[in-house]
Amino acid sequence: MKTKTKWLPLIVTPLCITLYGCNSSSSDHKSQPDVEAATPGNLNLCHELAEQFNYSETKIVSAELLPEGSNTVQSPTPAHCVVTGAMNERVSLIDNQTYKIGFEMRLPVDWNGRFYYQANGGFDGVVKQAIGQFLSVEDESQSALNKGFAVISSDAGHPSPAPTFGLDPQARLDYGYNAVATLTPMAKSLIEKAYGKQPDHSYFAGCSNGGRHTMVASARFADMYDGFLVGNPGFNLPKSAISQIYGIQQYATLVDVDPENVLGSLQSGFTQQEYALVSEKVLQQCDALDGASDGMVNDLAGCQEAFDLYRDVPSCVTERDGTCLTNAQKDVLNNIMSGPHNSITNEAIYSNFPYDAGMGTSDYYGWEFFMAMMFDSGSVSYVFSTPPTPFDGSTDMGKLEYINSFNIDTDVGRIYAIDENFTESSVDFMTPPNATDLSTLRDRGAKMMVVHGSSDSVFSPADTINWYEGLQDANGRNADEFARLYLVPGMNHCGNGPSTDRFEMLDKLVDWVEQGMQPQSIEASVRPDNAELPSNWSPTRTRPLCPYPQVATYNGTGNIEDAASFSCVAPK
Repeated sequence: MKTKTKWLPLIVTPLCITLYGCNSSSSDHKSQPDVEAATPGNLNLCHELAEQFNYSETKIVSAELLPEGSNTVQSPTPAHCVVTGAMNERVSLIDNQTYKIGFEMRLPVDWNGRFYYQANGGFDGVVKQAIGQFLSVEDESQSALNKGFAVISSDAGHPSPAPTFGLDPQARLDYGYNAVATLTPMAKSLIEKAYGKQPDHSYFAGCSNGGRHTMVASARFADMYDGFLVGNPGFNLPKSAISQIYGIQQYATLVDVDPENVLGSLQSGFTQQEYALVSEKVLQQCDALDGASDGMVNDLAGCQEAFDLYRDVPSCVTERDGTCLTNAQKDVLNNIMSGPHNSITNEAIYSNFPYDAGMGTSDYYGWEFFMAMMFDSGSVSYVFSTPPTPFDGSTDMGKLEYINSFNIDTDVGRIYAIDENFTESSVDFMTPPNATDLSTLRDRGAKMMVVHGSSDSVFSPADTINWYEGLQDANGRNADEFARLYLVPGMNHCGNGPSTDRFEMLDKLVDWVEQGMQPQSIEASVRPDNAELPSNWSPTRTRPLCPYPQVATYNGTGNIEDAASFSCVAPK
């Protein structure tokens, strides 16, 4: 059955009146009494930490002082101490592999008194440099380390290659939430040893799976952190992984798959050029909804009503040539954008996806095909299924055979299942226990800022919007007092796309937590090195990112490349 992808209902008038005002400015205002700001400190120990720091089940491998300007990352860093170590080393009784929670901490000599947990993406499995970078496209000179934070990064309790760690029950739990619970008190204790005091304020941030880590922490560990910075969160990761393999199943119906070129033959069924055609037609229907024909869709909800795949994209009457879609292609895309459903009960398994202007990019296309094949077959089979369902993933054909064997109607139950070895289901250990119950966070004065690219093809922004609407409902429509959501038009997964994907949120979060300054609109700019930018955009384009559900709307006058020419207003 052909169905048009619908958008969730919006409660417009009360939000406009009670939450933000219909024309809020970009200047922040105080929403609560002053909170004590963090006080700086100086590093007292570095090399000595390897011998003098003692913490249960923790081994410090090295502690090295790096001078200012060290090129350990792309951007020169301040003078800091790099500490590497591991916790809870053990040999699994299930797969006989050695597991431990590896970590790196970077402690600036001139410390701002704050702690930053850098939540990483993907399968984890690697201890990334602990510089406190939020988005993959972020200016490293603006990293948390460069701002003076003490930063920790970890592998979440397992080594690469992933996803075979899913055979071990404890490794699953460490990946889901327990590594954070284990590392946090250790890190604060190490900070106290190095500086003579614990951090005054602690922050948690990450994008993608790192965004999932952050949302899980906001529900499970709000007593340990004061601020949460969330990017493109995969907080329903087991469900979204099934959505990704459902997409591959759909694409496979369009072609005869070549066993020698599985990915290439799948991509021949729906090319990037054809995705770009869809983006072009979305823009034709939606670009001007915000008052400006500028290659951006700010009114994402309105766009879902304005655009119709079957009506607005030409149907092929002869051969495919990139200017049309076949009826079969439209059905496949409609199914994917509607999200997977149980064919018997029509129950949604995961969220729908919005049509947007960033669907024609290489990032969007890569997540649809290559990343879905590479990541999601293994994550569903090894990590999210109970019991694990191993398969031969050494070839693309092996991955595809597993994907096609997954029955959307019956096998989804594996992500909810438990047994005598795996006593927590993947839905339990991977997702927030109750994503809309942030009462601990709220009641202790902690804050959360969430950002999501509206052209994310792996973790749907509609899922995040639905979560935020539920959070509002659970808090008398006053959740904005402690949590704010910002959509980035055209942005793909954690950056890229035809978008203004450079913006500063960490400073805004700190000001909110420590000074009570509520964030309003946030100015974002393009990255001139972004290969996905249209040629007719100014390399200095700026836009306001508006607190949801407000929409950046052109004032009718002024430079269309300047954020000052736009205001955040309630959706129509």
